[in-house]
Amino acid sequence: MASIHHLCPPEACDYEARHSFRAGASGLEIETTTLPVEETTTRKKMKKSDDIDGGEEKGIWLTWKDVWVTASITTGKKKKENINNGNGSRRKIILGGLSGYAKPGELLAIMGPSGCGKSTLLDTLAGRLGSNTRQTGEILINGHKQALAYGTSAYVTQDDTLLTTLTVGEAVYYSAQLQLPDTMSKEEKRERAEFTIREMGLQDAINTRIGGWGIKGISGGQKRRVSICIEILTRPRLLFLDEPTSGLDSAASYYVMNRIASLDRKDGIQRTIIASIHQPSTEVFQLFDNLCLLSSGRTVFLGPASAASEFFASNGFPCPALQNPSDHFLKTINKDFDDNQDIELGLAGTQRKPTEEAIEILVKSYKSSDLNQQVQAELAALSTQGNGMVEKQRGHASFHTQCIVLSKRSFVNMRRDVGYYWLRLVIYVGLAVGLATLFHDLGKSEESIKDRASLLAFVSSFMTFMSIGGFPSFVEDMKVFQRERLNGHYGVTAYVIGNTLSSIPYLLLVSFIPGVIVYYLPGLQKTVDHFIFFCSVLFSCLMLVESLMMIVASIVPNFLMGIITGAGLQGFMMLSGGFFRLPNDLPRIFWKYPLHFVAFHRYAFQGLYKNEYEGLRIAGKSGEYILRSIWQVNMSYSKWVDLAILLGSIVVYRVLFLAIIKGTEKMKPMLSSLFSGPPKRSNHIMVNPYATPSHEGAT
Repeated sequence: MASIHHLCPPEACDYEARHSFRAGASGLEIETTTLPVEETTTRKKMKKSDDIDGGEEKGIWLTWKDVWVTASITTGKKKKENINNGNGSRRKIILGGLSGYAKPGELLAIMGPSGCGKSTLLDTLAGRLGSNTRQTGEILINGHKQALAYGTSAYVTQDDTLLTTLTVGEAVYYSAQLQLPDTMSKEEKRERAEFTIREMGLQDAINTRIGGWGIKGISGGQKRRVSICIEILTRPRLLFLDEPTSGLDSAASYYVMNRIASLDRKDGIQRTIIASIHQPSTEVFQLFDNLCLLSSGRTVFLGPASAASEFFASNGFPCPALQNPSDHFLKTINKDFDDNQDIELGLAGTQRKPTEEAIEILVKSYKSSDLNQQVQAELAALSTQGNGMVEKQRGHASFHTQCIVLSKRSFVNMRRDVGYYWLRLVIYVGLAVGLATLFHDLGKSEESIKDRASLLAFVSSFMTFMSIGGFPSFVEDMKVFQRERLNGHYGVTAYVIGNTLSSIPYLLLVSFIPGVIVYYLPGLQKTVDHFIFFCSVLFSCLMLVESLMMIVASIVPNFLMGIITGAGLQGFMMLSGGFFRLPNDLPRIFWKYPLHFVAFHRYAFQGLYKNEYEGLRIAGKSGEYILRSIWQVNMSYSKWVDLAILLGSIVVYRVLFLAIIKGTEKMKPMLSSLFSGPPKRSNHIMVNPYATPSHEGAT
């Protein structure tokens, strides 16, 4: 049979085996020719790196048996698919007794109409269900109940959560430095990153920024491949993908899925791939080895993708000629747009069956089919003998390396993101010029006593208040952290240290430049030590506001609610700081105790007041008299103690941020158990095999 040469753009064909298609019994079959010499050489290098990771590893058989997932419901009338939890609450069945398996070296596609449970099944197998869900059943890894160690599995989310300011090469290389162990040299990690980029056909975009809002970058399909690159750096044997073609056109969808399906031909790993996918094109459908078709949480079909059309046809639902099989399957089992009146007319004219009836026919037919018998036989065989335990956990980069890499990456991101610090610097300079001209040459008259305090209070409160402007950029940074943390790339402590160290140079810059303008032109005390103290307090306040917003972001991740919450907290602190109402005039309940002593504005006001008034005589009054009698400042300790309290508060806020994140991680399993209640179905409680792994040298 004559071969038809497969033409594709350089983006899809560079650095991979060349293909040709020929007609075969099951449609178009792919022929693979010899790889280029350059890639063969690179693969040998990667083989050496794999040896460093721990030698040759066996493939992974993932099996699930009688898996049920329910979610609590708070509204709506009770329906037949709902069950009572035994404590008065009701739960809705999302997945109802599913069984199946995924083999090494094969791609299993989970398909079905919206709301059928395909993403829930993927999350269940990957251990990512929410705390309000309850799951029962048996999930085995190579025939054993065990936790998968870091590096053995990877999960690519539907949303491409990436740092938009980095280039493709930087994003993958930084991730390689974080994930791969220190036993690999930097050069070996770079080779692994470059090889992975070529695996996904991104070599032409290696120096292009990822891009996002306001930044022109790579395409949606390329972003999806970058996300995949980051997750396959550790050469995982089990790969989960949630809607990998979502938002892509048909061509981009094909190239992305083709790269995924051909990964084993490039790195020689018999990888088990499970992907939930909504509506693939004909070309994408032909890439699937096995198909799991769901409807309303029930299995309609599970078996070789090539056998699905015959299964539907044998049950009275043949796929029309020249129609995409996946479109036909989804139309047959999609009851979202079912209209009883139209269906009755259709039955009379065209012998159409109602969708509910069609689904029942297919579900019952599958249960009694040879395909289901084969699945049950495979499950029984694997449950009794298994393929051996999965290998030990691979090593991470050390805690020290993680801190350095995260600091470098965050520093680059902050430098390139205009909204992180540069826009604030421009606004601060503008405000500093406005304050300097408004309070120009304060002099030493009676009015200057109040004017000096007003200037200092504005600088330490309203100027620092504008640091919430960087909250959107930090929220995007947190999204990347949450994805990487969930996938086990590094520890929380390393992230907090890296973010803190990378922000210090920019905060010093934002403190110093506006500080020079606002300090000297109004005529404040002009000695160097007074100016250094002034900038130190300004720096501390800016970092405290950022730390406060980090805490808010960890509790209230919603952008609008986070801005409002952070602004409200700072508003309360400013009101109780001792300027708008003097300390002795504050109401004792709440405002004086405890808010006046908790608010960092109190120590900022007092420190700046002491720095300015001590040693001065204004309108015949000594600075000490002004501090005690007019501004009611506590003079029992020096201004350096106030600064030390501010610096200590930074540490407290960052540690609190760290504790909240780690506490949330530990509370999720407890909340899940609390919401679930005692199981009422299935013989086994599923062990979560993909919980966030422990880190060597990181907490």
